[in-house]
Amino acid sequence: MDFMEVVRNRRSVRKFWPEEVVWPDIEEILDAAHLAPSAKNLQPWKFIIVRNEKRRRLLAQASGQEFIGEAPVIVVACATGKGGFIGRYMESWPIDVAIAMDHLTLAAWNKNLGTCWIGDFDENKIKEICSIPEEIRVVALTPLGYPVKNPQPTPRRPLEKVVSQETYS
Repeated sequence: MDFMEVVRNRRSVRKFWPEEVVWPDIEEILDAAHLAPSAKNLQPWKFIIVRNEKRRRLLAQASGQEFIGEAPVIVVACATGKGGFIGRYMESWPIDVAIAMDHLTLAAWNKNLGTCWIGDFDENKIKEICSIPEEIRVVALTPLGYPVKNPQPTPRRPLEKVVSQETYS
């Protein structure tokens, strides 16, 4: 697909076919995530690919998002370090991982695979399920699979409402 077509058409998917996602497709999607920019190029991320059905169901329960357990894959995005700083006051690792996740979701859509950013979860339970060390932070989860149907577009605010020129207005 053309890049802007991918951006315009990507949707959050909440219903998946049980069809397996082949490793070469997963690997290509992960490559897009790992190519994302990060502060000082520290790349403070690690992605856990969960395909085991029991573990997927446990992750779904830990997030309160039962539908994610129906996808054949769940990606757990972790921050592995503090990273750099933005504006000398805000740590960059949450943003660095978010940029990588955005690359992942767009690459998935380009392969006709759906995702849905999950940011509400019990981090301690996720860490326990995936044997994640205490010092590592879980930033997001996403199911990954073939959509049963493509959701309808959601309304977007007009561009002129979200863009200013020269100064904030």
